[in-house]
Amino acid sequence: MPTIPTVTLNNGVKMPQEGFGVFQIPDFDECKQAVKEALEVGYRLIDTAQIYQNESAVGQAIQESSVRREDIFITTKIWVTDYGFEETKAAVEKSMERLKTDYLDLVLLHQPFNDYYRAYQALEALYEAKKLRAIGVSNFYPDRYIDLANYAKVVPAVNQLEMHVFHQRAEDQYYLEKYGTKIESWGPFAEGKNGLFTNEVLVKIGQDHNKTAAQVALRYLSQLGAIIIPKSVHKERMQQNIEVWDFELTADEMAKIKALDLKQPLFIDHHSPAAIERFVDLKK
Repeated sequence: MPTIPTVTLNNGVKMPQEGFGVFQIPDFDECKQAVKEALEVGYRLIDTAQIYQNESAVGQAIQESSVRREDIFITTKIWVTDYGFEETKAAVEKSMERLKTDYLDLVLLHQPFNDYYRAYQALEALYEAKKLRAIGVSNFYPDRYIDLANYAKVVPAVNQLEMHVFHQRAEDQYYLEKYGTKIESWGPFAEGKNGLFTNEVLVKIGQDHNKTAAQVALRYLSQLGAIIIPKSVHKERMQQNIEVWDFELTADEMAKIKALDLKQPLFIDHHSPAAIERFVDLKK
C-alpha cells in the first residue's frame, strides 16, 4: 500500500497530501462503495461538501470501514445558503450528524460570497471549541483571501482552488505561502478538458517514467506543494491515482509542464459579475 506524505498545516495539524474527492457522486450506494474502496486502496483523506449531497454516504462508508476514524481526515464544505454565524454553526452540526462523527478534521467555506465573514467567525468559534481540527476556505482568490486572512482571528489553514496543469495559480500560491495557508487543488485533472489525458507533453513525460499522463499531472501539482484530491469510482483508477509518490519530475520536466499554464479558469470565474450574481441570489 503506497505511503502518502503529509503536509503540516499552520496550526500543526498534519493532513495527507493526497485524498479522495467525492464530487459528482450523489448516489448513496455508489458513493459509499467508492469511499470504502478508496480507504481499502490507502486513501486517508476524504473530501466532501454539503452541496455534493453525499455526506451521509461518506459517513456510512467510514463507519463500515475497518480503518479507525482517528486515522481518517474528513473535510467538508459549507454552502453559501448556510452562511451567517448561527446558520453556519447549525450547518456544521448537521454535517457532523450526516458524517457520523463528533468532530471534523477540516471545514471550509465553499464560496467567497454572501455573509462569509460571519460564517468564518462561526468556524472560528467551533475551532476554539475543538469541534474542528482546522478551518479554511475554498475558491477565495487573492483579493478576498488577503482581506479575510488579515481580518480573521484564525488564518485559514487551507484554500481549495481550481488548480490543474492548465491553471496553475502562481499568484495564489505566492500569497497563500506569504500568509501561511496551504493550497489544495480541486479538479486536478481539469475533468479531462483540453485533452489533459492525451496531452503530448504529459504523455511523453509519463512514458519516460512508466506513468500515465494523469499520474504526471498529479505529480506535478504535488511537487508544487499542492494537496490533491483526485476522484474516480473505479478501483483500478483509484490505485493509479495514488501511485504518484514513487517517482519525481526533473526540473526540465517541471518547466515543460509549467508552459502549459493558460492562467485562467476552465470552470467558474469568481470575478465574473454574472457568476457573483448567481451566488448572491442563492441566499435570497
